[in-house]
Amino acid sequence: MPRTYKLATDGASRGNPGPASIAYAVHDDDDNLLHEHATTIGKATNNEAEYQALIHALRHLAKKTSGRIHHVSDSQLLVRQLKGEYRVNARHLRPLHEEAKRLKASFDAVHHEHVPREDRRIQRVDELANRALDEA
Repeated sequence: MPRTYKLATDGASRGNPGPASIAYAVHDDDDNLLHEHATTIGKATNNEAEYQALIHALRHLAKKTSGRIHHVSDSQLLVRQLKGEYRVNARHLRPLHEEAKRLKASFDAVHHEHVPREDRRIQRVDELANRALDEA
């Protein structure tokens, strides 16, 4: 079992709000792909999709481990809100933020890192999220 699961998430929305999708990829300590998933989630804003991607991924990981998670996202808002650096002012994001926090509590640790869109992990989950929208 990996010491730390590496998680990359992304949400996509065509329109804000509009048709939306989520994607995530889970890797082990050696960067071997363990699981990736993408699906549409109906109508949502981009920020809602970013939160939903993380929530779906944490639900998946909770079935596998209670250990450590290193999460990367290109959503600065998501990462800073989850780190407590930004307040959650948008009323529609508050329930998603609370759900993400609740799920995080089931792990030993969840570290969030903001990475640029050019990061290969983000490019992959972005591709998966957009493919899900294209195929819908």
